[in-house]
Amino acid sequence: MREILSDLVAEQQSLDQFLQRVAIRDWDRPTPAEGWSIRDTVSHLATFEEYAYNALAEGGSRRAEADAYATDEAFTEAGVLPGRAMRAQDVIEWWRGARAKVIEELSKSKPNQRVPWFKTDMSAKTFATARLMETWAHGLDIYESLAEECEDTLRLRHIAWLGWRSLPYAFELAGEEYTEPIRIEVLGPQWSKWVFGPEDSSQVIKGQAGEWCRVAVQRMDPADAESLKAQGEVAEMALRVARAYMLSLIHI
Repeated sequence: MREILSDLVAEQQSLDQFLQRVAIRDWDRPTPAEGWSIRDTVSHLATFEEYAYNALAEGGSRRAEADAYATDEAFTEAGVLPGRAMRAQDVIEWWRGARAKVIEELSKSKPNQRVPWFKTDMSAKTFATARLMETWAHGLDIYESLAEECEDTLRLRHIAWLGWRSLPYAFELAGEEYTEPIRIEVLGPQWSKWVFGPEDSSQVIKGQAGEWCRVAVQRMDPADAESLKAQGEVAEMALRVARAYMLSLIHI
């Protein structure tokens, strides 16, 4: 748990530091997430850190709140509304306070401890990985809205793994059969090589980790991922249906 928690905190702090440089006038700038501003994005992160704390410390008693909404999208939209009436710095403080409580609870959790989330239960280690993934993916939206580059880091290895681990469920959601396990072979920063999946699989995706992670969180169209190459029909389908965020909720 120590490694994933260290990287989770580092990812959150990196985005936090970037937000400190964002001018107040830009907080209502639209992001690639339709209908959401930078303010809304940080509000969403804060709201779901509160739900994450509830899942860890209070048995997930609040996850039934999603049932009061007609759609998952309506539920997540409701979570951004409080931030629209807050000052930018107060939104950041809201996110900081919520995420600190989550880190404290995760630091007391065993890696295999089950955590009740909206769509499914998961291990505490995977839960922490999902929190890192969500922070990074929404950070991409914020960076893009300001025409800034988001530098890839070694923390991507967690997201690359989550993208691979979630493939069976991604296929199920897409109404496709996951007929053969897929192996992912990607190169991360500092020439790090990360491999997930069985060595003898004939279905392989190779390329840059940054592109695989962006495809997995649906921030990049596979057609724009110049480095990614799929070997085999199932691997080709994986690039089209990959979605790491079903562990979090629909609107990541």
